[in-house]
Amino acid sequence: MGNANGCTVDVMQAVEMHLWYKKFMLECPSGQLTLHEFKQFFGLRGLDPEANEYIEQMFATFDMNKDGYMDFMEYVAALSLVMRGKMEHKLRWYFKLYDVDGNGCIDREELLNIIKAIHAISGNDDPDLSVEDFTNRVFDRIDVNGDGELSLEEFVEGAREDKDFMDVMMKSLDLTHIVTMLHNRRHSI
Repeated sequence: MGNANGCTVDVMQAVEMHLWYKKFMLECPSGQLTLHEFKQFFGLRGLDPEANEYIEQMFATFDMNKDGYMDFMEYVAALSLVMRGKMEHKLRWYFKLYDVDGNGCIDREELLNIIKAIHAISGNDDPDLSVEDFTNRVFDRIDVNGDGELSLEEFVEGAREDKDFMDVMMKSLDLTHIVTMLHNRRHSI
């Protein structure tokens, strides 16, 4: 079970993991990435308040043991989810990210703030549709029971059925530039 170069998938994954580890330790010699280092690591500077709050929430969801740092295993788990994770896992992670107050549902204000932050970071593709209008449209389409909150089930099912909403979520974790940066730096290590 090898490839054209005679390497097995396991060997290739081990090499990739080693390169990720070297990159992580080069950028973060302490082995623990702080929020500030996380922002710098991924080139997230000069963010407006909504975008900054979103990035802080993202960091908090990646900081699985809630110690205020992202260690190498948390870093690998985050990259693996974003780059290779199954859609079901990604949608569950998005839900956790968007549920800012942690009450198990996403209200209109939480979604509005997240959508504002995503647009601040990646830009708004549709100047004719305001962030508020987009948020209202999402709720109209996927808040099945009409209670003004999105449960995990409504969120996952709604995201699968609403292409526009799915596109906005995918933008929120579009790490193409980061993967390119890691790939380019891999050759310089």
